Amino acid sequence: MEFLLEFMGKGIIMMLSIALPCVLTAAAIGLVVGILQAVTQVQEQTIAAAPKITAVFLVILILGSGFVRMLSNLFTEAVHLSFNVIPKNEKYVLDADYFLYTSPFDKEMGMKGHYAKDLIDQPGNPPFIDNNEKMKYYAAPKMPVPTPNQIERNKIYQQNGR
Repeated sequence: MEFLLEFMGKGIIMMLSIALPCVLTAAAIGLVVGILQAVTQVQEQTIAAAPKITAVFLVILILGSGFVRMLSNLFTEAVHLSFNVIPKNEKYVLDADYFLYTSPFDKEMGMKGHYAKDLIDQPGNPPFIDNNEKMKYYAAPKMPVPTPNQIERNKIYQQNGR
């Protein structure tokens, strides 16, 4: 379990390390364009968009091969974990015939010795708990009736003629 959490942490760090250069570039270009707009007193919002898009595109072009290499290494590690490490860890793997020797939901479902074949062979006879063992449903206990407030009490008195 620990190695799965560690691998998830690696994925988050990988995501941040790929996004960080693009975000920092966009922030830096936005700061420079903002300063230039403040100096020239040109307050147009669309002026900052084109340099940001161009700069982020250039960062992706320059660093893209490194990003792909990082992601392919992470994918290779994921494949190694899923096919080599986890199957050899006895805590996470069940035998192919485990269902023959266990019945995990017998107590919860009340299915004593019934299997899928029985359900298919007898579709109108579902394997429920015996009638004597069925859970009985009773009406919910009623809440005590709250005492009426002053306005409700006056309406009740008016209706009763008092």
